[in-house]
Amino acid sequence: MSGGPLPKPRPVLEGSTAEFYEYCAAGELRFQRCLTCGAWRHPPRVLCAVCGSPRYRWERSSGRGQVFSWTVVHQAMHPAFTAEAPYAVVVVETDEGVRFVSNLRDAGPEVLRLGLPVEVFFEAVDEALTLPMVRPR
Repeated sequence: MSGGPLPKPRPVLEGSTAEFYEYCAAGELRFQRCLTCGAWRHPPRVLCAVCGSPRYRWERSSGRGQVFSWTVVHQAMHPAFTAEAPYAVVVVETDEGVRFVSNLRDAGPEVLRLGLPVEVFFEAVDEALTLPMVRPR
């Protein structure tokens, strides 16, 4: 068996998903916004879920929002996350209204509550991948 840490699952960096993570690597949280109806799209996709339009542009988010929902993981479902348990996975609703999933950093799960104000920061996993994380503000 090989020594060393088990690798964590990674997003597939292709198409518009790759674009999302390229913005993260540049320190920007951006989401697709439909040019036809103005609806936000996340996760990134080819067609608007509201009107079906393929037209969009990437718009910058303030990176500020609040906790909409969360779970605290006590028993990791993937062995690569075992050492981090317990950890909090949160659904954040940004000031723009976009919801995304992230991990809570810089605080323990005991601080979690509905509406907890949070802000995004970026955590480089390696040269190819930077993830948006959140911390209380």
